[in-house]
Amino acid sequence: MSDPIEQALALWGMTGAECNFVAGRENRVYKVTHEGADFALRFKRPGYRELAELTSELSWMAEMARAGLSVPAPRLSLEGRLLEELDGHYVDLITWLGGRPLGKSRDPLALPDATGTFYRLGGIMARMHTACDAWSPPFGFNRCQWNAAGLVGDAPLWGRFWENPTLDTSTAAMLRDFRQQAARALASLDLDTGLIHADLVRENVMIEGDDLHLIDFDDGGYGYRLFDVATALLKNRAEPNYPALKQALLDGYLSVRPLDMTHLDLFLALRAVTYVGWIVPRMDEPGSPTRNTRFIKDAQELCGAWLAQNAAYQGG
Repeated sequence: MSDPIEQALALWGMTGAECNFVAGRENRVYKVTHEGADFALRFKRPGYRELAELTSELSWMAEMARAGLSVPAPRLSLEGRLLEELDGHYVDLITWLGGRPLGKSRDPLALPDATGTFYRLGGIMARMHTACDAWSPPFGFNRCQWNAAGLVGDAPLWGRFWENPTLDTSTAAMLRDFRQQAARALASLDLDTGLIHADLVRENVMIEGDDLHLIDFDDGGYGYRLFDVATALLKNRAEPNYPALKQALLDGYLSVRPLDMTHLDLFLALRAVTYVGWIVPRMDEPGSPTRNTRFIKDAQELCGAWLAQNAAYQGG
């Protein structure tokens, strides 16, 4: 389809600006250059998010930018709005953050100081959580819930992972057992919760010199702080120095704010099973069967290890 780019640019007073397509999935994103500054023009996928969710994301990002975090900052349209509607699409404009991704999933990390980078990332994540706790969101603020229901309830945010149709009988049984026991664990624990990014994978952390930028708040909402930590770690488990990377991330976080890391293994397993659900409606996309196999393997390893070590949550 053809996006109404010129009409959208006009809403921000940028008619004729240089505009190049960058990526498209949940958002169709264009890089815009206007008067020496770069921006991201984003066309939202119809029906994927409600209006209140989209405006809440933008007000949240604006607050994080005001708090000193390096995140995309929304730019108001000429009408003073964070979000505009055009030809059935919601459209926004945010600042473009430079640099390169921390890495690409499945590729070996190529960082000159990987442990130092993960230490900084842990600290930035902690600063973000602190800034979120200090903020009072506006009336009508609405973001998804990465709580127990959103992770292991009847309708998890990313799908009923235990019903992935490619699971063999024993793996499906294990994931059903994990779901039940994880629900009991979450109900019994007093854990740190609040607004979280929820998707701090390598591709959403940009490196520019010594600076780290956090992008793509699309999946952010209310949830367990350990879920953010687990997300940043999960896809680095194959790195030969993973124990050092993990420790650096935790040390960086704890240098800024306290967080009980006792149950991190539970959240690594919870993060792993979300992908087993996420992939189901995407099975027809190129590469999905391979990704599905990898996601299931991660879930088998992490859920099996957690179940073996946490018999206390078994029973009726």
